[in-house]
Amino acid sequence: MLRIHFTASDVAGVRMAARPNVLWETILSFHRLRDRRGSVVYGEWRSDTRPRINGETRLLAALVPSRGYFPDFLTPPEGLHGLDEALQAVRATPERRLRSELALLGADRAGGPTVPHSLRALAEGGEEPFSRLIGTLRSYHRAAIEPYWPQIRARVEADRALRGRALLDGGAEELLASLPPMFRWRSPVLEADYPVARDLHLDGRGLLLQPSYFCRGTPVVLRDPALPPVLVYPTTHCEAPTVHPPGGSSLAKLVGNTRSAVLHAIGDGGTTSELARRAGVSLASASQHAGVLREAGLVATLRHGNAVLHTLTPLGAALLGGARRRVAGAVSAAPAERHYARNGPVTS
Repeated sequence: MLRIHFTASDVAGVRMAARPNVLWETILSFHRLRDRRGSVVYGEWRSDTRPRINGETRLLAALVPSRGYFPDFLTPPEGLHGLDEALQAVRATPERRLRSELALLGADRAGGPTVPHSLRALAEGGEEPFSRLIGTLRSYHRAAIEPYWPQIRARVEADRALRGRALLDGGAEELLASLPPMFRWRSPVLEADYPVARDLHLDGRGLLLQPSYFCRGTPVVLRDPALPPVLVYPTTHCEAPTVHPPGGSSLAKLVGNTRSAVLHAIGDGGTTSELARRAGVSLASASQHAGVLREAGLVATLRHGNAVLHTLTPLGAALLGGARRRVAGAVSAAPAERHYARNGPVTS
């Protein structure tokens, strides 16, 4: 069991990650690629991804065992800002920390703090081994994560919207109580199912909550208690059984004024009842249209208990934003059009 101990200032310091962390998703997806569990959610992704991985993954396999510890330096907080920033942070890992964490990896495997033989060149901090690591991470990310990033981001944003509603309704404690079923908030301790017994004392530093598409079953925390605390936990996948590249014939279903009204009604997120009320349609109609929008890749839906929350995907937000810009352009052009009708062309 994992037990995270909060002080009053820690509860006040709970915050949500603004977006997916590219390296958390990259590293955790490597776990999903090698196991056979979660086939409903990850089966199609595995089938699509494996043929594209043509590069060397032996180094990644040595760093990220199928279970247990992997080095904290592989998932820096800069992963929230994009792959380039994240890889720069990995490359800047101090040699002392590098050797220490690689030795922990060896301790987990062999029972003693020894850097595994296959990683000794990397532990020495040489330019060539680190360049190979950066190249491997970039190549794997390009094959396994990049084609699916809009769907990963949509799922994380849907989870953020759900946690945000809990925060607005009841504050940070309600947010902690709203986390997935493997968590139990028993103030001032957050308990979670975990492979080993672990106590994490926040000591006034707060906690970053990082939802992750490729986290499965149990949450993940950094091993080094001195690092800024982050809790990576699984998003819910009940309404999106597979992840696949955007596009497809389902976009052709997106026609009609009512469906457009429902898309506009979603805005920053809403339940099916809220969509029905905002769009002026029945509950059944709102649910049906939200389903079509979801199939078209424009909407993500997250179920939590009895609540169903719909949010826009990046594709849906872009489509809605384009429609709004066209409307704004038409409005701003109207005075010039009227001027032309009265006085001829406008010249500068």
